[in-house]
Amino acid sequence: MSAFDTVLLVVVLILTLVVVGALTMGLRTLRQLGGARPADPAFIAEKDRQEQSLAALRSAADEANSTIDVAKSAAAAARAEAAAAKAEAKAARAEARRVLDDARAEADTVLERAHKQAEADAEQLRTAARRGGEREVAVLAATTREQAAEVDRRAARMDERERLHTEEVERLAERERQLSAASAALAAREAALDQREAGLAEAELHRRRELERVAGLTAEAARTELIEAIEGQAKREAALLVRDIEAEARGTAEQRARHIVVDAIQRVASEQTAESVVSVLHLPGDEMKGRIIGREGRNIRAFESVTGVNLIIDDTPEAVLLSCFDPVRREVGRLTLEKLVLDGRIHPHRIEEVYDLARQEVEQLCRRAAEDALVEVGITEIHPELITLLGRLRYRTSYGQNVLKHLVETAHIAGVMAAELRLDVPLIKRSAFLHDIGKALTHEVEGSHAIIGADLARKYGESEEVVHAIEAHHNEVQPQTIEAVLTQASDACSGGRPGARRESLEAYVKRLERIEEIAGGKGGVEKVFAMQAGREIRVMVKPEHVDDIGAAVLARDVAKQIEEELTYPGQIRVTVVRESRVTEIAR
Repeated sequence: MSAFDTVLLVVVLILTLVVVGALTMGLRTLRQLGGARPADPAFIAEKDRQEQSLAALRSAADEANSTIDVAKSAAAAARAEAAAAKAEAKAARAEARRVLDDARAEADTVLERAHKQAEADAEQLRTAARRGGEREVAVLAATTREQAAEVDRRAARMDERERLHTEEVERLAERERQLSAASAALAAREAALDQREAGLAEAELHRRRELERVAGLTAEAARTELIEAIEGQAKREAALLVRDIEAEARGTAEQRARHIVVDAIQRVASEQTAESVVSVLHLPGDEMKGRIIGREGRNIRAFESVTGVNLIIDDTPEAVLLSCFDPVRREVGRLTLEKLVLDGRIHPHRIEEVYDLARQEVEQLCRRAAEDALVEVGITEIHPELITLLGRLRYRTSYGQNVLKHLVETAHIAGVMAAELRLDVPLIKRSAFLHDIGKALTHEVEGSHAIIGADLARKYGESEEVVHAIEAHHNEVQPQTIEAVLTQASDACSGGRPGARRESLEAYVKRLERIEEIAGGKGGVEKVFAMQAGREIRVMVKPEHVDDIGAAVLARDVAKQIEEELTYPGQIRVTVVRESRVTEIAR
């Protein structure tokens, strides 16, 4: 390496050290200034100025680097021409020294300006911080003064409150003294009143004894008499109130109920058959009676043994009678005998064959009748055993009314009522249709047909609403649901409408006698007349014993007792007649 290259390297190092030193001092100044608050505007402005100064230093460094580059280029050119021009090398070294001196002087100048600028900026920051502290101290002093004033105001209010409390305590003490004086005066007054009450009680006792002596009645007797008089007056007023309420309710409720019931009955009508335990079979001739009896009566004995039906052969021309309490068995026997008469071959073995055919035919007829009834009512899902039992009701009658047709009619009436009342129509129709299912087994099982039917329905999966309606339709169980009540009502409508059933003479007479006994057993009744086949009762009362209000009470009592004790179709009108006659003779 030549001496010129060494000098050039030294110059480059010196310039680099100068630039780095200037940059280091600028950065140290910026760090010293970084202790100020970042949010202070003066700090932000000073920071911007320092950054500008730092940018100027970087520009100077860049210029120095450019100069170094130029120097390197010149050195390269000088090395290239060193051999030819040493004088120029010396001039270049002198120029390099001069440039180095200028760079050092420029660096010193820039560094000094930076120190001065940093000191000025620091002084401005200290001034701004001092002013900010003074402002904060002033604000704190003002806040302290306000708090002191608030404390003074609170102290004044506390003093005022203590003064008011003291005054209130004094007023309370004065009031207590006044109350004590008033209590003493009141105690004295109460003592005087007690003495006066004792005197009045003694005077009242003396006056009561005197009144009892004059009136001839004790206080208890007078109280009893007064209670009886008040009770009688209350009963009269209650009877008037009940009569008005019943009249008003009857004007609305009975009209509505009558409309529903009449509409249901008018929309449903079915033919009825007369109840009988005997069937009549017409024969082609009287000679057929002998063939039916057979030799020594073997045919008739075999017939009665196989069918369980009593065969009555009398003097009735061309006819025989079949008697049996089981209507299905009687129908099977009638059909068996009819087939035997048509076939003409009558002997014990043939009777058994024809009986099996007749029984199967009757079972098919019963099942078809039950299915037709279910279709007519609109019931689709039902246990097959219940269908079989319903079919047996095709030949069952009650007071001359066919039970299966009665069930269909009852279901339709209940459906109409449920539709009018906006209830569950299918459920109520099902309850009404199955309410007499127990009558299919009344010849085989002991007990009420309502309880038997409820057990059957429960056994074959019917709902509890349907079971309860069946067991409650004759009040063996107290009705608890609307389905049970409507089932009772529709059953009464179907059985009680005119022409639906016929009543036996014995039951009719007993019912009339009981109605007359109920009315005749009331106080003040003179005569009782049952009219219109027991549908109206005329009660004649003694006018001197029963007044108008008593007549109303009597009519209500008689009607209520008849409702509780008797079972009857339709309604029974109770009319109480009170007649007063006054006769004078003019002479």
